[in-house]
Amino acid sequence: MVSVSIPKEITKGEELVVIPRKLYESFLRAFKTKSDKILPSLLNKGLKEALSDIKTGKIIGPFSSAEEGLRVLKRAK
Repeated sequence: MVSVSIPKEITKGEELVVIPRKLYESFLRAFKTKSDKILPSLLNKGLKEALSDIKTGKIIGPFSSAEEGLRVLKRAK
């Protein structure tokens, strides 16, 4: 097994994911072609829905922890 050390200056404390180049390139191609058309419309739709929910008071939170959020969501059922 080959071991490679990557300096912290390169990752700047972030996690690093290694994938084959062909997979990376296919991901980039798919993202570039689809995101230009689909992503903005999905974001706009989601943003409008979220703002509507805020105006009508259909939101809960924010929570100080994930445990608190789960507790509130379980009670809401």
